[in-house]
Amino acid sequence: MKIRVLDPDTVNQIAAGEVVDRPASVVKELAENAIDAGATSIFVEISSNLGGITEIRVTDDGEGMAPEEAVLAFQPHATSKIQDITDLASIRTLGFRGEALASIAAVAEMTLITRPRGSGALAGTRVVVRGGEIVERSEIGAPEGTTVIVKHLFYNTPARRKFLKSRNTELAHIYRVAEDLALANGTIAFRVVHNERERMATQRSGGLLNAITGLYGAPLARTLIPIDARSPLIRVRGYISRPSENRGNPSGVTISINGRSVSARQITAAVREGYGTLLPKGRYPVAFIDLSLDTDLVDVNVHPTKREVRLSREQEILSAVAAAVEETLAGCDLAHEATTEFVQHQIVSAEPEQESMRPIAEPEVSYAAGHRALTLSDRQLRRTEVEGEENLLPSMEPIGQVAATYIVAGGTDGTLYLIDQHAAHERILYDQVAARRDEDPESQELITPVILSLPSGESAALRDLIPDLIERG
Repeated sequence: MKIRVLDPDTVNQIAAGEVVDRPASVVKELAENAIDAGATSIFVEISSNLGGITEIRVTDDGEGMAPEEAVLAFQPHATSKIQDITDLASIRTLGFRGEALASIAAVAEMTLITRPRGSGALAGTRVVVRGGEIVERSEIGAPEGTTVIVKHLFYNTPARRKFLKSRNTELAHIYRVAEDLALANGTIAFRVVHNERERMATQRSGGLLNAITGLYGAPLARTLIPIDARSPLIRVRGYISRPSENRGNPSGVTISINGRSVSARQITAAVREGYGTLLPKGRYPVAFIDLSLDTDLVDVNVHPTKREVRLSREQEILSAVAAAVEETLAGCDLAHEATTEFVQHQIVSAEPEQESMRPIAEPEVSYAAGHRALTLSDRQLRRTEVEGEENLLPSMEPIGQVAATYIVAGGTDGTLYLIDQHAAHERILYDQVAARRDEDPESQELITPVILSLPSGESAALRDLIPDLIERG
């Protein structure tokens, strides 16, 4: 087979595949352009039907573009953010490749409406692009700023379109992108609407904590610990959770570097390392961390999506992050919290002996995220009998609780036990579900509904699981 040069359409679609792999990528690229344009508010509108996402509209109040720039913006590698190769060493904007609009336009129908801020122009510019080709250009009445409308995504690449997930899964990815951008840019108001229903909103100039409150709810925000630490290389700012507020995966850790939301497993691991033994093995905190460091220490030109970064002097930076978390936690009154619970449990266990020795068939321990994980029934902890021919563990008496995470118990053989109450509760729930696996599912409506406040992404993901939950009772 002979070597030949690919035609421009093929080249553009290949490039688009690196930048745009799902609707969330479109939202990310357009919102980042808006941030770079100095927007103070970004409005994302999503339309969908049962077949998936049908339209994405992103509106901002940024600088806008002159008519000639609006046309030039669709050319590959056309950008206002860098001038030459020397600028790559000190990138301060979210975008710089000049690929976003060209890549999206190559695989969709795209309309750009823009009017430059403070130009005195009475009309804006409207440019329509389909499959990478400009098909219409006209004047139009428009406010200052930019609106981009994307329809029929992947209409000309059916192979890519068939790999899109369900509508709710794609929406969950969009919400996550919007949340990450809002958390990394607390001075910008973000609003996301799906089929004319508001799904998330943050306030302008509200700061990080207000963004967290708007996205994750006041109960979580009230428990967070502020962190602000400096080292010769780096400044670590944000909020971290108390050890009692933890998760089984690292999805609750959000990282940004110089205002850029990034995916950095090594930094997440450093945050986790800062907790040390305060967290059980396999558990992760909730954390919102922004790192400020010299741009020459960060290489964002790793992948077209710009989500991955390389760090110079990485080990020093990671050590500084872990130390910042550890020192912040050391300065909190976590010991007092644990001591208080210990005393309470000592008092609870001081009941008449005949009452405290009465066995029950199931432990009365429950866990709710964001609250104290250990609750007591009938004002006491009772021993659990393990049914079967032999008990795997000896009988134990509760002594107390440490850091709202561990149960301290004494065995009848004189052994002291430290029990991870979250893991124990998960095992109890698992055994209960496994025991009912082969039974006909049963369900019952609660007299008083339990209302869960979930971030937009988790809410969308939950909708996909509802049929399975109903099937299992």
